[in-house]
Amino acid sequence: MSAADPLLVETVERLLADVSTFEEVEHAEGSGWSTATWVALAEAGFPWVGVAESAGGSGGSLFDHAAILSAVGRFAASVPVAETGMIGGWLLGEAGITLPSGPLSVVEAPGRLQQGRLQVDGIAAWARHADRIVVAAGSTVYSLRPDQVQLHAGANLAGEARDRVVADLALADIEHGDIEHDSGHLDSGHLNSGHLNSWRSAQERGALSRVIMAAGALTAVAQLTIDYTNERRQFGKPVATFQAVQQHLVLATQSAVRAQMAADVAVRALAAGAGSFEIAAARVVVDDAITVGTRAAHQAHGAMGVTREYRLHQLTRRLWSWRHEWGTTKQWRQRLGHSVAAAGADAMFDLVTSR
Repeated sequence: MSAADPLLVETVERLLADVSTFEEVEHAEGSGWSTATWVALAEAGFPWVGVAESAGGSGGSLFDHAAILSAVGRFAASVPVAETGMIGGWLLGEAGITLPSGPLSVVEAPGRLQQGRLQVDGIAAWARHADRIVVAAGSTVYSLRPDQVQLHAGANLAGEARDRVVADLALADIEHGDIEHDSGHLDSGHLNSGHLNSWRSAQERGALSRVIMAAGALTAVAQLTIDYTNERRQFGKPVATFQAVQQHLVLATQSAVRAQMAADVAVRALAAGAGSFEIAAARVVVDDAITVGTRAAHQAHGAMGVTREYRLHQLTRRLWSWRHEWGTTKQWRQRLGHSVAAAGADAMFDLVTSR
């Protein structure tokens, strides 16, 4: 993320290198998150970067927060930075709801408003560790206390907390706020009664967060694969010199670069006030990059890549998990296709080349 503050990037990478070690990531799989990593990041204010200070955040830009998320992906850090900043923190800030001092969780399903009640049933990352659980319903954002909901503990393939949140609450008992209309959004169908659709925004930002973290993780996977194949020797020379292995290295590196380019384009678009089309496209590109990149990395590593004592699995299991969060590949392909079809055949060239 070239537009991010270089000092911030250097600081967060150094911090994560110190705290989100192989041993700490392994330990976090037992509890669903890394307390040590969260405390270190929170003390520096990193989870709230990108959220305005007036809303209780740390200030800074979307590019700064994206750089932090990329580092979270590279170091396989089991912490709710995306939920606390890019997704939940932004939603609460825009809705005029005071941010808590601790981590946030966001339900990955829209809340339902029926007869003066809010009904919730969906998966939320890190819910059992959150100070507040954010729910988007129509044009409204709700901030729920953990004791107001039923929590059913779960985990993704990487052992990160992914809990089912169930609630049926009277609206009068919930702190809430409305998101104001944002005329910068691409499709007027995203707007609801003069207000920005909070669930649509949550889903897009959630998907973008996974795109950014995946790009960081794929970069780490590619570098790990390059280093390993240059160190591993067979027949008296590094296996990286074998043509078959070089093909895997090319695919792993290409996948990381494709993912990073897609993430950069989507972040720039969102920062400019749009982003729906670019986020959908980035999600499709990155999901494919994960499939190709992780397969190439594991083939180049051979048996070493699946051993518990080696770091590769910490990255690839997260990548396989993140591609199923905040919408499936099929759903994002359909959304992208609908956007192109709605624009019409005459607009297709401009739609693609102007972004």
